[in-house]
Amino acid sequence: MASKLSRDTRPSWPRRAIVTAGMPYGNKNLHFGHVGGVFIPADFFARFLRDRLGAENVLFVSGTDCYGSPIMESYRKLREEGYDKSIGAYVQENHDRQEATLDAYDISCDLYAGSALEPAAHVHEQVTDEILHRLKDAGVLNKRSTLQFYDTQAGQFLNGRQVVGHCPIQGCKSEKAYADECDLGHQFEPEELIAPISQLTGTTPELRPVENLYFDLPAYLDYLKQHVEELECDGVTRSVVTKTMEEWLLPPVLYIQNKFREAFDAIEAELPAHTVEEPEGNKSSFTVVFPSWQERDEAHAVLARGGVRFRSGKALVPFRITGNIEWGVPVDDSCGCHGLTCWVWPESLWAPISFTRTALAEAERAGKDERYASLDWHDWWCSEDAHAYQFIGQDNIYFYGIAQTALWAALGCNMQQSTLVANYHVLYMGKKASSSSKTPPPPASELLEHYDAEQLRAHFLSLGLSEKPVSFSPKAYDLRETGKNPDGTALLARDDKRVIDPVLKEGTLLTGVFNRLARSCFYGVAEREGDESLVRTGCIPAGSASAEAADAIEQAVLGFEDAMHRFEFHRALGVCDAFLRAANKRWSDASKAAKAAGAEDPARGDDLMKQALVDAFAELRVATVLMHGVVPRGCELICEYFDIAPEAFFSWDHVLETTDEFVRALGEEPGSHRVKVLPPRFDFFAY
Repeated sequence: MASKLSRDTRPSWPRRAIVTAGMPYGNKNLHFGHVGGVFIPADFFARFLRDRLGAENVLFVSGTDCYGSPIMESYRKLREEGYDKSIGAYVQENHDRQEATLDAYDISCDLYAGSALEPAAHVHEQVTDEILHRLKDAGVLNKRSTLQFYDTQAGQFLNGRQVVGHCPIQGCKSEKAYADECDLGHQFEPEELIAPISQLTGTTPELRPVENLYFDLPAYLDYLKQHVEELECDGVTRSVVTKTMEEWLLPPVLYIQNKFREAFDAIEAELPAHTVEEPEGNKSSFTVVFPSWQERDEAHAVLARGGVRFRSGKALVPFRITGNIEWGVPVDDSCGCHGLTCWVWPESLWAPISFTRTALAEAERAGKDERYASLDWHDWWCSEDAHAYQFIGQDNIYFYGIAQTALWAALGCNMQQSTLVANYHVLYMGKKASSSSKTPPPPASELLEHYDAEQLRAHFLSLGLSEKPVSFSPKAYDLRETGKNPDGTALLARDDKRVIDPVLKEGTLLTGVFNRLARSCFYGVAEREGDESLVRTGCIPAGSASAEAADAIEQAVLGFEDAMHRFEFHRALGVCDAFLRAANKRWSDASKAAKAAGAEDPARGDDLMKQALVDAFAELRVATVLMHGVVPRGCELICEYFDIAPEAFFSWDHVLETTDEFVRALGEEPGSHRVKVLPPRFDFFAY
């Protein structure tokens, strides 16, 4: 049995908080993984923080990642099909669709912007310029000549997404790798890409030298190691974050298959400093370890001349800052190179700062200064009493955990004021979601044709993505082969109607348990003509909750808060589930006992019914506060029938107060606050 939680051990919270939710690319609408794996958890947490800290102390920002080669390549293909608008218009259209999808899921961003779209675009360019000049002044930007793919048939350099091959990173099975990263987020040099093919002509491109600016990421190896050690001890950072980060902090190595051993031995003397680790057991390759990435990269040409194929291990290499594609944030020539733009990944890491500055400026311009406690972005990102919570998918841990951490250190920022909240993949029907698979996953917007947004919010939060990849298996899309069509193709039909849809599991908590408790409370105090009952006053009944109900309320609040502090959102929802079911049963048992007692002694029955309603109202109020971030529409509807202003009702300043204390805080006497009359057969959660 779990030990009871104490008010003395409640977690501490910052005075002010930033919440971010990644940056979806501007070449498509949102898929269900974006929404279910990142935006819904981020929104749940942001809504909780607004209730916990005060809405004026929380900023939730995100936006469309507008620049980069993925957008350019998608736009190029669309142009070939007859699209006649500008690339800016193309991105704007996708941004608008993304924002509409988020609105449909009740995602409450204070600003959903676009890095290339006003009003954020000019702010983002300014922030990018400031950061690059600060990195240059700090001496951590270096100009390097590296190789880039060139299509001789097309007569042009290829951007990152115009080259496709196999990932060269040892252990990675991705066959969809681009010029310098695969679709799983692994980074490598262009010359390492296996079997490159130009997307423009289908030919094998050649490599030609180009100059770009790079951030000296390897210089921060020791800093990053210490940072990971601190994260492992903080009690809140998810293990997927630290384990993934540790993979990039190993010595630079090359893995070579044993069949190339004779060829390797023939040229080993020509290699720069290294050591060889012999294969253990039945392993099919041996390992060559280098002192740094420079020696490893120097070895590439030697091994290639000797006909030795190899794969790289994960290790820190200089982090590219610029590129030569046209669609990007311009980089000032004074930074050291001419005519370049910022690579999309680094500028996306500081885009939330741009969006914060934009949101505050827009609030000031619109005369809504009171919406935020401070209009100075430094108070949100740099103050010791502020904290940033960055929600991402596991594929992006390298960029946010490794690259951003080192960049922030170079800029003198305190990484202790930021927490990375990374989720594992949301699988689709038990497999990794892929638009090219036989059963491509549905867009997030399409799911709403089959389910309500609040059903989906509750379901995604229940999956426990903080611990492992979990399958999203909506019955509405579960097609089974039931025969053959005349042309021989598979005849597909929906799954057996007797099979319960897993997506609806949490919905029954809402439509059944939560809804029943709320209806019981409001109908229980509803006035009836000629009824002189103590409870039928149309008001929240005065009185102290029973010891059992009061203890359940305290443990639910403390357990929920602890789960939120640890980012264990499935556990937070589990606390609410258990609390609501227990409260509903307590009401059911107590109200039946009151009716039975009233048959023999009306006064006794009236007293028992009043106590049952005192308990039920106390538990309903707290449950509605806790569930607010999960199902905001339904909870705000309950709040409306309490007839209490939302900012007072949902504030955690009152969550552990008794109902009588809460009513007094509203400036009223216990037993005098009237609730709105609930219409017959009313549903707060009607799906």
